[in-house]
Formats: sequence, structure tokens, C-alpha cells
Amino acid sequence: MDEKLLQKMIRNCFLQYHHNLDSVPLTAEEYTELMILIKKEKELNPDQDIYDVINDFVYEYLTK
Repeated sequence: MDEKLLQKMIRNCFLQYHHNLDSVPLTAEEYTELMILIKKEKELNPDQDIYDVINDFVYEYLTK
């Protein structure tokens, strides 16, 4: 999956949780870590929708 697209999808998910473009709390390293986790999860569960995977990881990030 294209990393720029995945990063945009992650950012958009944060926007759904009432963040704005300036308040998305991820550093470049955190984006990379999150993308790796999302890709691994998608490989393990190829039938799971990518939006659901991203939403799960963003929600987990925000609630930890």
C-alpha cells in the first residue's frame, strides 16, 4: 500500500476524532510505527477493511 495514501488515511481518521490539521498528535516516527502496525494487521487479516484497521489503531493510540 502506498505510504502517502496510508498516512493521509491515518490523518483523516484523526480529523474524525475532532483534531484539526495542526493538532494531529503524531510525529514522523509515530506515523511510521503506526503504518507498520497497520500493514502487519492487514497482512494477518486480509479480509478486514483497511478503514476499520486504521480506525482501531488510531482509537487505541488516542485512548492509551
